Amino acid sequence: MSSSSPVLPMNSVGNERVDQRTCLICGDRATGLHYGIISCEGCKGFFKRSICNKRVYRCSRDKNCVMSRKQRNRCQYCRLLKCLQMGMNRKAIREDGMPGGRNKSIGPVQISEEEIERIMSGQEFEGEANMSWSNNGDSDHSSPGNGVSESNQPSPVSTPSSRSVELNGFAALRDQYIGTPVSTHYQYLPHLFSYSAHSALMPPQTRSLDPQSHSLINQLVSAEDLEPLGTPMLIEDGYKVTQAELFALLCRLADELLFRQIAWIKKLPFFCELSIKDYTCLLSSTWQELILLSSLTVYSKQIFGDLADVTSKYSPSDDELHRFSEEGMEVMERLIYLFRKFNQLKVSNEEYACMKAINFLNQDIRGLTNASQLEQLNKRYWYVCQDFTEYKYPHQPNRFPDLMMCLPEIRYIAGKMVNVPLEQLPLLFKAVLHSCKTSVSKE
Repeated sequence: MSSSSPVLPMNSVGNERVDQRTCLICGDRATGLHYGIISCEGCKGFFKRSICNKRVYRCSRDKNCVMSRKQRNRCQYCRLLKCLQMGMNRKAIREDGMPGGRNKSIGPVQISEEEIERIMSGQEFEGEANMSWSNNGDSDHSSPGNGVSESNQPSPVSTPSSRSVELNGFAALRDQYIGTPVSTHYQYLPHLFSYSAHSALMPPQTRSLDPQSHSLINQLVSAEDLEPLGTPMLIEDGYKVTQAELFALLCRLADELLFRQIAWIKKLPFFCELSIKDYTCLLSSTWQELILLSSLTVYSKQIFGDLADVTSKYSPSDDELHRFSEEGMEVMERLIYLFRKFNQLKVSNEEYACMKAINFLNQDIRGLTNASQLEQLNKRYWYVCQDFTEYKYPHQPNRFPDLMMCLPEIRYIAGKMVNVPLEQLPLLFKAVLHSCKTSVSKE
């Protein structure tokens, strides 16, 4: 790593800019000098977590996203990039991650574009020991393509076990949770977030699916109800759908989807291994995520076909359009992105079943009586899903991490939808379905 030197002493920066009291990253109210520059508490914490946890983000746009108080959480890549460009000094962070800077006299730094690129791509962190999957439970909002999310529970893509997972322990872990010896193919599997960097070193190999993986996946798929939804969604030509009618239809669809999730739980291969209390706790915390995942995958033809046709016959009033909230706009944008991602991946029934189980088996939900058992089950299906995708799609080395990175986004969107007023849901669905259906027709 190239050495970097302060461009201004701390006192000079403080005298010139402290009166402005605005964060140099997002423009929010600054609380002082943090890691060498004037910044707010939010950007200070974000920079610290990003560096301490060696996070690698991705921008789904052109790496030039607007940074403001309201939009700073939409793209973590561009937020971290601006932190580095404005001079935030990662050397000022204490090595133990505890509060307080390591050296109060360290000011902002000017580093080269090459060094910034190494940090953003994760190359700067390669070779450093103990790369952790944990997000410490306090990550910022996730951004499309990012593997982290802001939630009361850490997301499975950030922490499949909420503990550090080392490469040299992969073989033992997989042997423990799937129950079969590990072939040499697995002994060199890269860390999830280093997948892209190392995949070129691993040419596709023809191999068979592990028998245990095959059995577990078949059990999961058998538990699914893949029949078309039974809720009627046919409207006569020329009929104008009202807001109340569309809202009622959305409620009936949600009821049917929720009923299917309850029936699914009773068919799970591990149903007898957990208590009813834990199942109730898991379902009450994840039902919205499960419905959203199924709507974007196995039921997507009906949702983005029949339901989209119904919503096209609904015309919102000017007042409804005017009252549409910022929360609704954010959810709309993220749902459209997620639809396009799933449409690109063309998720198979087997992958869907694994993703659903992984998302459901969230050992970090509060109130569970046997979190350690859930952790083991979560790991089991995590590795089963990876085994299947590498067997089925040997020429798509990034497919498994791409699938897993969709889960925290689903969790984030589901959490945000709770804040969207009920009367705005018809307009939200109309906008999302119209945009998604249009994008598909253009392909």
